[in-house]
Amino acid sequence: MEGETSCAGRQLNGKMVQSFQKSFVQVQKILDQNRLLINEINQNQESNTPHNLTRNVGLIRELNNNITRVVHLYADLSTSFTQSIDASSPTADFKSGGHKRHRPG
Repeated sequence: MEGETSCAGRQLNGKMVQSFQKSFVQVQKILDQNRLLINEINQNQESNTPHNLTRNVGLIRELNNNITRVVHLYADLSTSFTQSIDASSPTADFKSGGHKRHRPG
């Protein structure tokens, strides 16, 4: 039975790691996009042309939306991590002997 628990725990950990990796990839893509947006915003600002300065309004909105998305992704990651720790806690306690019964001798 311990093998079953261990296997299920590894499967849960594997799915958890895949989920975290997927979220971190999403975050990294958004941050890379933000870097490009910031570079374009800086170039537009330096050019001082009315068209480019007007374009910055939309770019800054997009940047702000991306930052909001990153915050939500990290919040979801935090929640998922907490839930996974809570879900694995009884198994971890059992394996470490946290639920041992002490019998009178």
